[in-house]
Amino acid sequence: MSDEHWYEDETGSMVRPYTVTRGRTRPSDRHTIDLMSRVTALEPNGAAHPELDHARTVLLDLIRRGARPVAELAADADLPLTVVRVLLGDLAEAGLIRIDEPRRLPVSGPAADPGLLREIMARLKEL
Repeated sequence: MSDEHWYEDETGSMVRPYTVTRGRTRPSDRHTIDLMSRVTALEPNGAAHPELDHARTVLLDLIRRGARPVAELAADADLPLTVVRVLLGDLAEAGLIRIDEPRRLPVSGPAADPGLLREIMARLKEL
């Protein structure tokens, strides 16, 4: 987890999310950023980028610690998922990160067996 907190414990957000994203609510259409998309830094050595603001720099530093899913980055950055998606889109546009789509499960085979899925659901309900 980052030492950089963008929230005050008692007063709430210090910087409103729409300010961090410059009023945008979604990344550019060039990038598909799914909840489980894996994000990797393209230059893990930690080169400085003075053109990046605080929010993007902190997020890039988190990504440099190791590739991880978007959902985990949002939790570590303590930011709403929509804000993180916009920031990731900006970092991808700048060529600083790579966003890989999540691996999909096969549509056939044991994992797609409806009977097996019903049994799993029944067992989960028992818990």
